[in-house]
Amino acid sequence: MVRGSNHSVEKAVAVLGVLAGGQPQRVGDISNATHLGQSTVSRLLATLESAAFIERDGGSGHFSLGPDLITLAGVAANQHPLFRASRQVAQNLAFRLGVGVAVAVRRGDAAFYLLDFEGPDAPRNRTLAGQRDPLHATAVGKCLLLGLLPGERGSLLGNLRPLTARTITDHRRLDAELSLAERRGYVTEIEELGLGRAGLAAPIRDAGGAVRGALGISGPLSVLRLDERESEYATAAIESAERIGSAVGYVGA
Repeated sequence: MVRGSNHSVEKAVAVLGVLAGGQPQRVGDISNATHLGQSTVSRLLATLESAAFIERDGGSGHFSLGPDLITLAGVAANQHPLFRASRQVAQNLAFRLGVGVAVAVRRGDAAFYLLDFEGPDAPRNRTLAGQRDPLHATAVGKCLLLGLLPGERGSLLGNLRPLTARTITDHRRLDAELSLAERRGYVTEIEELGLGRAGLAAPIRDAGGAVRGALGISGPLSVLRLDERESEYATAAIESAERIGSAVGYVGA
């Protein structure tokens, strides 16, 4: 019975994973994505809908994630010590600089955003919180790689997938950039994840000096003006990352 229950949970998680892609889905779409029969998917959707974990549009019949997941997400975020330590710091910084500020941690081979705030000069209509981005193509991701040795980075990342013409796809070049980041305390990214966007990030370290997370500043190229404001952003990111780190035990170099 336990074994069957585990399989049911795994199937339900697979369904939620499809809906986590951000687009409403029909039963057939979910069935194809999960390789589960439509009758099985329908039963799982009915159970998840009764718990308000998903919602169904009465007109189109499409399913999307439901509001009660916000409760779970809020509780999970508030239980994370780095979220608690960084929330106010990041919010204040976004308001002061006028652009986006986010805090991320490493989850496997991806940067996972714990929180983000948009500045008044770079508003967005969606949140980054909960989103995953490639480590090698984002400023926060490259900061998180500072916690690994070059050999560990190579094993973790494998082939570096190009996302734009400017994405770093050579491990030696990535290692060189991270070596520079270690010396100056921050890393930059210009149109490596998406065209027209840029970012700068600094590592958040814990009591042992290990990289615990990363604080990133980002926005459209035209708003960020990284060529003019890199020094300002670098100072702000490093100071804010150290302030957050001190809340989780970091005592400085």
